Amino acid sequence: MMLTTSEAPRRLGVLGGMGPLAGAAFALRIVQLTPASADQDHIPVLLCNDPAIPDRSTAGMGGGPSPLPAMIRGLKTLVAGQVDCIAIPCNTAHLWFDELQAESSAPLLHIVESVIQDLRRQGVTRGKVGILGTPATIAMGLYQRHLRLAGYEPIEPSHDDVHRLCVPAIAAVKRNEVERAFAPARESIQHLSNQGANAVVLGCTELPLAVPACRRAEFDVPLTDSIDALARAAIQLLRPASQGRYR
Repeated sequence: MMLTTSEAPRRLGVLGGMGPLAGAAFALRIVQLTPASADQDHIPVLLCNDPAIPDRSTAGMGGGPSPLPAMIRGLKTLVAGQVDCIAIPCNTAHLWFDELQAESSAPLLHIVESVIQDLRRQGVTRGKVGILGTPATIAMGLYQRHLRLAGYEPIEPSHDDVHRLCVPAIAAVKRNEVERAFAPARESIQHLSNQGANAVVLGCTELPLAVPACRRAEFDVPLTDSIDALARAAIQLLRPASQGRYR
């Protein structure tokens, strides 16, 4: 569901826990990216950080229980808290986006649309865009379809790179071994850059934690961070006067 700034919702709900560190990092980035001079200038956020939600990638590949019932319970918790819109800082969860939106009276922000907005913010308006993510996100074409509709040419990592590099990087973040995640994430980014990518999407919310902002200048290709992209989209919606003032 597309949102417009004229709706001007006031309170943000966050369906997190997928993984827990990504949900917490998203809430932190909302605060850090919001132009504010006092506590009262910030966006009220209600975070439901539920790590019991079944694994989205395993379910998407047909190998585990569906996360949909647990995600719907989380949405109902947020709606009961009178949130005006909801962000889900998990890329693979968006494979169930339509079903989730159908169960929520509050509109949901879409993380892939947010990433496309961030590509344009960085001046990447066309060309090849590499995608990193979970096996389900890549195999089920979550980003590819949206990128093509927006005029980009998506580049996927090989099956081997997904399982040898992306999966270990994501798993290391989930184990709170963030420093171990950098090397495989770096290699996977470099492989996409070597294929001519004009930008690379960190399309799992563990991957921006694997590749911290302080190390992104080491790469020869722009990176779009799905945590920050979603946070910027939420801020633009909830605080439209702050557009263009992101730190």
